[in-house]
Amino acid sequence: MKAPLATGIAIAVGLIVLAGYFIPNPNLQNVRVVLLNWSILLAAVASLVAIINLVINHFRKAANKGQPRVFSIIVLISFFITFLAGIILGPSNDQFQHVVTNIQVPIESTLLAVLSVSLAYAAFLFVRQRTGWGNTVFMVSVVIFLMINSWYLVFGQGFPILEEIVSVIQKIPLAGSRGILIGIALGSLVTGLRILTGIDRPYSG
Repeated sequence: MKAPLATGIAIAVGLIVLAGYFIPNPNLQNVRVVLLNWSILLAAVASLVAIINLVINHFRKAANKGQPRVFSIIVLISFFITFLAGIILGPSNDQFQHVVTNIQVPIESTLLAVLSVSLAYAAFLFVRQRTGWGNTVFMVSVVIFLMINSWYLVFGQGFPILEEIVSVIQKIPLAGSRGILIGIALGSLVTGLRILTGIDRPYSG
């Protein structure tokens, strides 16, 4: 086994934190809180290292004349302006939050728009490359939910029965989202158990 010391420490820390959630022992609770605070501190340091690495890489790209460096220069200027404004005004300043929000929200909306186009193109390729009843059900479901969540059925708000039917159908995607969350939870649980048992050792390089 490679890095047995790191593996033993990771398993011991994981078992202590896990036991702290189930065993009402004050000493164990205190140790669990300390370990969690250490992990939060390490995550913050790792984020800082990632930011520094990002800035260094963009500095290198901006200094290289053989590559397009306009975007790297824009990233560096935006980073340093945001960084200095955050230090001078503080992250809780209303004006600073207003500016950051007005920049971040349009960017996130643009990314969601690109994601929507990508999903539509993926659905088109899925239907084109594979044929069968499953594809038919998929496309019919997509069309129905797009119509229900658009303005086409706004007139149905005046009819109680149709309004109830539309309301029930609109809640169906919640089951899918909950299924995705359950899958994420199960995947995280399996990953945690594999690390606790030493099967996976991402910390050993």
